[in-house]
Amino acid sequence: MRRAAGRAVRADGQVRCWGGCSVEAKLSKDEVANTVAEKLAAQTGQPKPDVTCPEDLVGKVGTSLRCKRSASDGTSLGVTVRVTSVDGNAIKYDIKADETVS
Repeated sequence: MRRAAGRAVRADGQVRCWGGCSVEAKLSKDEVANTVAEKLAAQTGQPKPDVTCPEDLVGKVGTSLRCKRSASDGTSLGVTVRVTSVDGNAIKYDIKADETVS
């Protein structure tokens, strides 16, 4: 099995708000997990892994979130998602997989 160990990828998230809202931009934990899984699969050439994130990602530069990628052999790999920029409703973030499995 190939791993995306230690590699960082960039992802863009869009948060939409219609009307006059003044809420803080954020992405749901499911949307973040799905994007992380897609990016890891594209990077490794492997099927999309099972990724879970514990909470929504708040659109504030520097905010990070620890997600978990589970493999079919029972091992798991931590993945750090860190917000790099926020432009209106667009949240950009880096994804970095841990180098060792847990």
